[in-house]
Amino acid sequence: MHIAEKYSPQQIEAKWYDYWTEHRLFHSEPDEREPYTIVIPPPNVTGMLHMGHMLNNTLQDVLVRRARMKGKNACWVPGMDHASIATEAKVVARLREQGIEKSSLTREEFLRHAWEWKEQYGGVILRQLRKLGASCDWDRTVFTMDEARTESVLRVFCDLYEKGRIYRGVRMVNWDPAARTALSDEEVIFRESHGKLYYLRYRVEGMDRDVIVATTRPETILGDTALCVNPNDPRYDWLPQDARVTVPLVGRTIPVIRDEYVDIEFGTGALKVTPAHDVNDYMLGEKYGLETIDIFNDDGTINDKAGLYAGEDRFEVRRRIEGDLDAAGLLEKTEAYTNNVGYSERTGVAIEPKLSMQWFLSMKELAGPATRAVLDDVIRFVPEKYKNTYRHWMENIKDWCISRQLWWGQRIPAWYLPKGGFVVAPTEEEALAKAREATGDDALQLSDLRQDEDVLDTWFSSWLWPISVFDGIRNPDNAEIRYYYPTADLVTGPDIIFFWVARMIMAGYEYRGTMPFRNVYFTGIVRDKIGRKMSKQLGNSPDPLDLIAKYGADGMRVAMLLSSSAGNDVMFDEALCEQGRNFGNKIWNAYRLIGGWSVDPAAAQSENDRLAVAWFEQALGRALRQIEEDFAQYRISEALMKAYKLFWDDFSGLYLEMVKPAYG
Repeated sequence: MHIAEKYSPQQIEAKWYDYWTEHRLFHSEPDEREPYTIVIPPPNVTGMLHMGHMLNNTLQDVLVRRARMKGKNACWVPGMDHASIATEAKVVARLREQGIEKSSLTREEFLRHAWEWKEQYGGVILRQLRKLGASCDWDRTVFTMDEARTESVLRVFCDLYEKGRIYRGVRMVNWDPAARTALSDEEVIFRESHGKLYYLRYRVEGMDRDVIVATTRPETILGDTALCVNPNDPRYDWLPQDARVTVPLVGRTIPVIRDEYVDIEFGTGALKVTPAHDVNDYMLGEKYGLETIDIFNDDGTINDKAGLYAGEDRFEVRRRIEGDLDAAGLLEKTEAYTNNVGYSERTGVAIEPKLSMQWFLSMKELAGPATRAVLDDVIRFVPEKYKNTYRHWMENIKDWCISRQLWWGQRIPAWYLPKGGFVVAPTEEEALAKAREATGDDALQLSDLRQDEDVLDTWFSSWLWPISVFDGIRNPDNAEIRYYYPTADLVTGPDIIFFWVARMIMAGYEYRGTMPFRNVYFTGIVRDKIGRKMSKQLGNSPDPLDLIAKYGADGMRVAMLLSSSAGNDVMFDEALCEQGRNFGNKIWNAYRLIGGWSVDPAAAQSENDRLAVAWFEQALGRALRQIEEDFAQYRISEALMKAYKLFWDDFSGLYLEMVKPAYG
């Protein structure tokens, strides 16, 4: 037979991938075999393939292909996440290019544009995964906002509301002024920031004395409604019990309250209280019945309630107010100060604590079984070190703010009644029936009700993923969920251990009474060879598709795996892709060599050949046992290295040399 001299991965890989998909060789249906299931961490619909996806999906593909080779019924479910904040931002930017502002559109018009965008650009990453050789069951592709997933999400919301777990209330939330929405605590990243401590003079009413207050956010004085000192602080014994002070520049007088919450050691021991813009101040406000003045618009500009600087950006006001306070003789001094500031994980802007009416999910009850499952190794974390991270978070869990002030996403299924109150139902028809029952008014029409404007946090869709991909919420007893659930392995990054992994475990126990997966393999971060995290901003991240075009998908995959062990960062070096391609070439050349031999079945086996075969069988058996052991411990990089050495050294370097015909 004729075998091409040079191995060309570009031709070979495309040819075989097309053959596999055309013959639906990756498709799975329930049968009598043992199932092996992986659900893909759904990439954002806005996503493009990057090096982290390369690593994650290569590992999943290795696990799923190995399961197939072992005779299991392997099912790898692909899909996409609707990514509320990211997608809405993309659509808004695209509309702006066309001269259209979101504010000029109705919700329905905006959503029409959003779905058009999704049809045009969404799913690019799934097509790119095919280039990587990912053996997903493409017939099963799902989307977190398709009909089945949306209905599942709404049913779960209604169920948790009926159980008393979901509630609505005004709470202090993390506000993202760029995305103009609330965020959950997990979506806030705290970073060390270098700013200033501003010492401001609050004049005591009826006395010729000031109380000096230190603050890092002088613009928030516009919302001050009290000043607080510690009752045990002797420095303020001179202050009358009913003292009032004047807010600098603002001119409003506010009461002085005394509470042990104030840290005597910090600053001057006097604290300005702004209940609308600090979670601890909010608690003091509740305790002492203080007025709450919200001074910010949703975009981070100052509103009319503040009395000064209306319409100006918060950071511009901070710059200006320093000069204005100084000019008025109300600024004692400033000093350099380093503190931790929360930034939006989505948009990168500094978050603003803000009082807002939101929907929350009570987490304590849900967290119990999910915590025990991981601590008791019912669900195994690889590497184990992440158990402590998980335990700490679960034991200190806060209620989840699940509402988002956006239009792209699953709309909250709550309908407000004409005379106050609301009903919660998964469909308009059920909402109307409930509303008529609640009001006793059978003439009530749907147009009399107003549906909540907010959508649910995207993670409220993806926490159901291992269940909802098999339609296990709507049809909890269907054949697929019974067969494929719980899934076998989850491969993901440790950065979403709270956003996603913990919440999926909670949903699994709540809605299936058992774990959603048996093992969680945490990948590391892909870094360049000098240790910097790969990113577009740094310009140190190659385009995976360029590397695949140059070295072939297998060359690229070998490179990712050789430099990766569970939970450890991947020091990626393009030279490894060369090594991966050379490995493919080595296999090809061995194939060519053997393909060139002619075999005479009647010829007697020489003693040399008999010994060579016996030796290689032993070497092969030993390597297979070691590889099996490595896979059991999720040492996938080590398993590849053993296979690599077995083929390169033992098979090609020694065995083929031993047995090749004498005339050769």
